[in-house]
Amino acid sequence: MSKIQQLIGIVAILSIPLFITSCKGIFDSKNKVSPTTGWEYNNPQNGGFEVAKETGQETGPGLVFIEGGTFVMGQTMEDPMYEYNNTPRKVTVRSFYMDETEVTNLDYLEYLYWIKRVFGEDFPEVYRKALPDTLVWRDRLAYNEPLAYLYLRHPAYQDYPVVGVNWLQATDYCSWRSDRVNEMLLIRQGILDMDPDQKNEENFNTEAYLNGQYTGLVNKPLQDLDPSGTGERAVRLEDGILLPKYRLPSEAEWEYAAIGLRGEYENIASRRSYPWDGHQVRNTDDKKYYGGFNANFKRGRGDYMGLAGSLNDAADITAPVGTYPPNDFGLYNMPGNVSEWVQDVYRPLSHNDVSDFSPFRGNVFMTPLLDEEGYLAEKDSLGRIRYREVTVNEAQGRTNYREANNINYLDGDNKTVIDRARWGSNVNNQGSTKEMYDYGKTTLINDQARVYKGGSWKDGAYYLSPSVRRFLDETMSTNSIGFRCAMDRVGSPVKK
Repeated sequence: MSKIQQLIGIVAILSIPLFITSCKGIFDSKNKVSPTTGWEYNNPQNGGFEVAKETGQETGPGLVFIEGGTFVMGQTMEDPMYEYNNTPRKVTVRSFYMDETEVTNLDYLEYLYWIKRVFGEDFPEVYRKALPDTLVWRDRLAYNEPLAYLYLRHPAYQDYPVVGVNWLQATDYCSWRSDRVNEMLLIRQGILDMDPDQKNEENFNTEAYLNGQYTGLVNKPLQDLDPSGTGERAVRLEDGILLPKYRLPSEAEWEYAAIGLRGEYENIASRRSYPWDGHQVRNTDDKKYYGGFNANFKRGRGDYMGLAGSLNDAADITAPVGTYPPNDFGLYNMPGNVSEWVQDVYRPLSHNDVSDFSPFRGNVFMTPLLDEEGYLAEKDSLGRIRYREVTVNEAQGRTNYREANNINYLDGDNKTVIDRARWGSNVNNQGSTKEMYDYGKTTLINDQARVYKGGSWKDGAYYLSPSVRRFLDETMSTNSIGFRCAMDRVGSPVKK
């Protein structure tokens, strides 16, 4: 090849990013003029169609960015119980955000205080419903009564993970946190003023605000460029100011984030048994933590913390949330300390049935409730937009779903009840899961069985593996299950 040909090749290669950059500008939504109509954006003289100037996503309080990707979800160690509920399968998880630590007692006390202040006078049942079950610490043959009284509220435990919270309570906390964070964003922007006197249905709710059913103490509203408008308006979703909802992570997201395994150049050399390299539970990589345990767990029968003078994990029960080394994503205590609730409904063979892109079992598709005139119904007594399940008629003609409740789709619905002679030809969709799994007799699997992941302070080393999955009824709680929140990533899966 001549020098001229080599030069031409180099110029051609260098010109590619320039071409991409120039093309990007054509389709960039930050342009002042529409590339498809030629009309100027954000101009009240031509109708006032508004385009947000900032399109990125702010990282919410307490969250860590988790860049998504492909991984092999499922069993990495021999299952001593031989349950066959965790067959390995390659899936893709979208980028998302996750709490750096578990939700602490202090976090939850803030939630309880807000609920009592806003709803306690007229709706005391809302506060009672949110209270953790502190009696989970009681043991018929152990002296744990002080923990039942002190663990949640004593300041010595304020940085410890909250326990005694069931799946429903954890989900309610996520919703509350979403609204408090978004309210503070509007206050920080100067759009709303602080309102400490919110009561009952007149409290900030993100959906109610976006739908015009909550106004709040307005400080400086946004300018409305619609020439037929009032000149002022509330924030819209299109403005990009408000964040997506906090929620529980899916099982796939939790497992992916816990493993913390990153590939290089499309190559992952091996799978991990634990959220760190190797098969040892002690740290052998980081000089700061060298020789110490990587997690808080039960080393053996009767050994929860080791010998006095050289405690192995320095925790008799739970430990403060940032005690042990973080994984490669910067997340603390994904293995050990407390197990954690995830969104999914439990099925033994979920890995075989669910989608290989953003897998999840538990969808119940909802739609806002409308009044007789077709307008959005009035919010409920607690200030929330009311929803109902999508009807079969509304789903008619669709190819992606046929009904609202898809919890037992392909596993528990009528079509998958194999022995119809036993169950009968008129098995309804509501009860077929219990009948298929012989609920209450041979299994505890039903539509309220929720997955929880990760080992806890009272579990052996096997349960520290992120692939291990267990389940419990969504109304039940223990002294070893807590939770952390997650949030969707919008736009690019890469955080620039």
